[in-house]
Amino acid sequence: MPAPEDSSPTATAWRPGNSLDCHVGPARVHEPAQRSTRFADGPTAAGILPRCRPAQGRRGLSPACGAVPVVFPVADDNSDRRIVPIVTVALIAANVFVFVVLQGMGANDAFTMAYVQVPAEIISGRDVVTDDAIRAIPTPEGVVQVPVPGLRETPIPVWLTLLTAIFMHGSIMHLAGNMWFLWIFGDNIEDDMGHVRYLLFYIATGVLASLAFVALNAKGEAALTPCLGASGAISGVLGAYLVLHPQRRVSVIMIRMIVDVPAYVAVGIWFLFQVVSGVFDSAGGGGGVAYSAHVAGFIAGMLLAKPMSSREVRSEADPLVVLRRRIP
Repeated sequence: MPAPEDSSPTATAWRPGNSLDCHVGPARVHEPAQRSTRFADGPTAAGILPRCRPAQGRRGLSPACGAVPVVFPVADDNSDRRIVPIVTVALIAANVFVFVVLQGMGANDAFTMAYVQVPAEIISGRDVVTDDAIRAIPTPEGVVQVPVPGLRETPIPVWLTLLTAIFMHGSIMHLAGNMWFLWIFGDNIEDDMGHVRYLLFYIATGVLASLAFVALNAKGEAALTPCLGASGAISGVLGAYLVLHPQRRVSVIMIRMIVDVPAYVAVGIWFLFQVVSGVFDSAGGGGGVAYSAHVAGFIAGMLLAKPMSSREVRSEADPLVVLRRRIP
């Protein structure tokens, strides 16, 4: 579920839900220095989407990035929802606006690379600029030269990129996966917390997940790894959903079938995938640590769920809840 490892590419060789090593030219933090860096889609659709490979012979991602993951939510039970989820709708609209208009559907590298979150910038408090480069990507038909944009000058205080990065995405499928998960699970949490608390909760879990990414990429070349995507925040939403609605029925696509399962099963499978994938990545089986950021966002969501809830959430097994759902 939420896609998120998160944050992903622009018109480059990124991949949603994971990281991808991309070598860039000379980097400079106010003085020249030879470095290489890799791009990570930081806290994404929170591992919602599978690993993606660069599109052969062109900038961007291949259509395979849209493949359906192991567990994909279709719907959940909203029979007891009391409010119109205006914040959830507004967040989806904001993410779509940023990607379509400001990021130019992923083609505006100058904007994206100016507002991504970079660990080295957060740690030092200084802007980091790198040159554009070309990376050789092996494919079955041979090596393909893929343009990799460098980091651009950030026109805002660098710490604000912890916020701007969670509203940007690397591809249309990255955006679609994240926003679908937000639509399925976010409205229930907004109903529990109220509009204002839910917005603060969303931003807090997204920023905390991003800070986890910074902490895990604080040294060496990893500190130049850009990170973007809403997955950290959506991971937090999933964590809150597990705490507040563990028994709620969720319709999911699982092994090519649509089945109804309790939320603790659907969300639990997703969380287990994040943990296992994070271990796999850290052991060298993957390119980055964004899965760990998803886990951080998820844990933050679990911890903040009840303190930020504006009402007492009844147990999903409460007879009154069951009766209400059976009444047309």
